[in-house]
Amino acid sequence: MKGMSEREYAARSGLSRGGVQKARKNGRLVVHDDGSINAAASDVRRAEMTDPDQQRRSLGGESLASGAGETSSYIKARTLLTVYAAQDKQIAVQKKGTLVDRARAETLVFRLARQERDVWVTWPGRVAALMAAQIMAEVERQSGASVTIETAIMQRVLEAHVREQLDALADLRVSLA
Repeated sequence: MKGMSEREYAARSGLSRGGVQKARKNGRLVVHDDGSINAAASDVRRAEMTDPDQQRRSLGGESLASGAGETSSYIKARTLLTVYAAQDKQIAVQKKGTLVDRARAETLVFRLARQERDVWVTWPGRVAALMAAQIMAEVERQSGASVTIETAIMQRVLEAHVREQLDALADLRVSLA
């Protein structure tokens, strides 16, 4: 036999025989051709492959004990990983909880209201000439040279333009939705 048996290595390393068997099964031990354990090489491999925090917990020690060198950097890395995972979950929850960005919605509503107001404010100036031309054409058609404008004619012309304007606004609302 070139190396140690499982019992000998367990006594030397402070592990239980079941722990040695588990380490062998997981590839954390260096084994000779005859099945015996190369103790020095196995110690190095176990140190590289085993989680130091897990080792302390299994031996009954504190899980975040302060140590020097690699243990400290491992603990820092593990802490950073935990913080990152928590932040990632927090961002996911925020995305699910936010239905609409309030500031953006207020800005859009304000802009749409201003556009609609501007359309109605400029509307009479845009249709006044058309209304006058239509009224005069209607008056000339009815009486030839009469300049008198009847209220009913003016109402029909104005109503046609208002309906046209409202239809244009409805089309605008539909296209924005």
